[in-house]
Amino acid sequence: MGRLTEAVKHILIINVIMFFATYLYGDQMYQWMSLWFPKNPNFEWWQVVTHMFMHGNLMHILFNMYALWAFGTPLEQIWGKSKFLFFYFSAGLGSAALHTGVNYYLFTEGMNALEGAGITRAQILDILANGQYSPSWYDIAGKSTIDSMLTAFNTPAVGASGAIYGILVAFAFMYSEAKLMLIFLPVPIKAKYFVPILIAVDLIFGIGNVNTGVAHFAHIGGALIGFLMMWYWKKNQFNNNRWD
Repeated sequence: MGRLTEAVKHILIINVIMFFATYLYGDQMYQWMSLWFPKNPNFEWWQVVTHMFMHGNLMHILFNMYALWAFGTPLEQIWGKSKFLFFYFSAGLGSAALHTGVNYYLFTEGMNALEGAGITRAQILDILANGQYSPSWYDIAGKSTIDSMLTAFNTPAVGASGAIYGILVAFAFMYSEAKLMLIFLPVPIKAKYFVPILIAVDLIFGIGNVNTGVAHFAHIGGALIGFLMMWYWKKNQFNNNRWD
């Protein structure tokens, strides 16, 4: 931790600008910039990047920007700006990929059940595109399956958390003995244990399909890409090279 490095500063500024823009344009900003399910009419290709700069509320952006500064700054100081940006956006894209992939699985599970009952795919998509659904779907496929399908289709993803989780993994690789604490758990824990615990919690909630309002598999996707990159870099001594 220390003074703001260049890449961290610019990412933080863009996030703050986007956050205040949501107060000017409201739901329109979320419609344009959030990451929607690809079959949703609101989906646009640029959302795989822009969703990283969108946040749902003040606490959401404060937590993410604090983590970006606290854990991203020492990494950029070692790596250089270009390498840090490459890592950050790679983790963010990995986050979007896994989140979307899991949503595809949940959506397809519901679609297959409904198609098996004689409802065509075109009919289902037309109903969903109008923001509707049929109560009879619950009788056909079950509440859990349909709720998961509707959530996958209708709920956009926002936030830098996926990229931040990649940064957390990199920090644990580089500063494994550093001691970290959670606000609600004021016990110092070494980074090499702290970060895996956070990821394990997300994995438990994600597999259990627990509705916490958090995209748990987006976190896991960012962490996974972060781990693979750090493992490869360390194996090839690439981690010692700066990109200025």
